[in-house]
Amino acid sequence: MSNFTKLEFEALDITGKNYLSWISDIEIHLAAQGLGNTIKDENQETESNRAKAMIFIHHHLHEALKSEYLTVKNPLELWKNIKDRYDHQKTVILPKARYDWMHLRLQDFKTVSEYNSALFKISSQLKLCGENITDANMLEKTYSTFHASNVLLQQQYREKGSRPFPEANAAIYNYGRGRGGGHGRGGNRGRGRGFDHGQGTRGRGSQI
Repeated sequence: MSNFTKLEFEALDITGKNYLSWISDIEIHLAAQGLGNTIKDENQETESNRAKAMIFIHHHLHEALKSEYLTVKNPLELWKNIKDRYDHQKTVILPKARYDWMHLRLQDFKTVSEYNSALFKISSQLKLCGENITDANMLEKTYSTFHASNVLLQQQYREKGSRPFPEANAAIYNYGRGRGGGHGRGGNRGRGRGFDHGQGTRGRGSQI
């Protein structure tokens, strides 16, 4: 068993604001300790394993929640009580995550790392709410949100496909900024300055 003098991850807040990440962490850690079945229906786990699971879950609860569920002795019962209390968080988080995903655009960020951070945060929220977001979905999202004038580069990267995600983003991002991608949602400022017709697909402005 783990050393319970420290938290393995953030305790469940009384407001439930971290509920989705908390249940994922609980499931992963219990499974790693061979206790994953203790929170599944009709399990036949030993009293010893159930007690270990209770200790672990209790240890990662807000103090007020510990007091409220003090009389619950079965980890499955505690698990269901917590889910009944906080599972509605999905109905709050999912619509916003879908909205953020729909409006996410590479050219609205100052750096590729900022874009990647936002992309992975939104995709994680969607996954925690049950949405199936793959690496291919994230790559396609990056390609599809870029300016229409970059269609040739988008096609080239779609064909390569397996290129590491940050490298693909960086290449598209640098290319788009040179083509007048700009910062912010009004990012068409300067369109044409970085593209000289008759001098190939990449103009002087494509270098930053």
